[in-house]
Amino acid sequence: MYLSELTALPGVSGNENAVRAYIKKRMEPLCDRIEIDSMGNMMCFKKGTGNTGKTLMLCAHMDEVGLIVSRITEEGFLKFKTVGGIDPRVLVSKRVLIGEEGLPGVIGRKAIHLLTPEERKKAPKVKELYVDFGAKNKKEAEKYVTVGDYIVFDSAYREFGDSLVKTKALDDRVGCGALMELAQEPCTWDICFAFTVQEETGLRGARLCARRVKPDLAVVLEGTTCSDIPGTNSNMVSTRLGGGAAISFVDGTTSFNRQLVSWLYRLGEENQIPVQYKQTATGGNDAGIIHVSAGGILVISISVPARYIHSPSSVISLQDYKAVKDLTKVLMQEVDYADNIENIM
Repeated sequence: MYLSELTALPGVSGNENAVRAYIKKRMEPLCDRIEIDSMGNMMCFKKGTGNTGKTLMLCAHMDEVGLIVSRITEEGFLKFKTVGGIDPRVLVSKRVLIGEEGLPGVIGRKAIHLLTPEERKKAPKVKELYVDFGAKNKKEAEKYVTVGDYIVFDSAYREFGDSLVKTKALDDRVGCGALMELAQEPCTWDICFAFTVQEETGLRGARLCARRVKPDLAVVLEGTTCSDIPGTNSNMVSTRLGGGAAISFVDGTTSFNRQLVSWLYRLGEENQIPVQYKQTATGGNDAGIIHVSAGGILVISISVPARYIHSPSSVISLQDYKAVKDLTKVLMQEVDYADNIENIM
């Protein structure tokens, strides 16, 4: 399983180099050819066994949410902007790694005893936070850090409880890891394993992949929200940890083909693979841009539920991760069904 190594790599949107290099090295023996486009998307092509002339694109994004240095203060602290959607409330006192060298630092804020009563009632704003990496002043800080350096969370991979995992970047290294394992599986259709960039900042990379590949069917493998925790209203629980692979029927960017969604759910049940529907309609992923690219592409999304998503310590169930891989493997074996969907649309 590649998950522990993938999540340890830095890959904030716009700087997916380390993730791409790791995946490329391991995908080369499994694919016929690999293309990397001008944005940094990596497309790994594998010939199918059936000579059908059809193409299946399995898609996962390499990037993660993180931070970028925007200013160095006279005192040697680093001001920053968020890259992707991050709740500032999860940032205070978190450990980070700065730049290509991975310099250790910690995110700080004015001490609580110095906050006004009104400030204590409000969530911190990003502009109130800073990274302390031990520099004495701006001159010393500039020896090691420049404006524009990326900052990633410093959060180790840990397995705990009943097959649970805690680490950063599970959105979407779970998808990347699944694609790498699925590259060893046969399929009658030709396959493109598409590892995209900059999903967290606007689904940017997937647009190029969709236009280049023009698949007959695209499957997006993703980490998605999971709010099955105390204090959450039942109607706001999007997915449940341990409930299996999460299939979306609608979200903030896509309304999925209902016949395809029902077929996929039925595939899970018939093959004793745990499946669940994503219950909320918020958020989105690369499917949102794929389905409106290249004249329109049939697309489906299968996700691993992740608690505390977009934070330094997301949590998934390895059982759900396996369910996503198993369901996608069955889909690869039964992909000819998609022809029937296409013919009646």
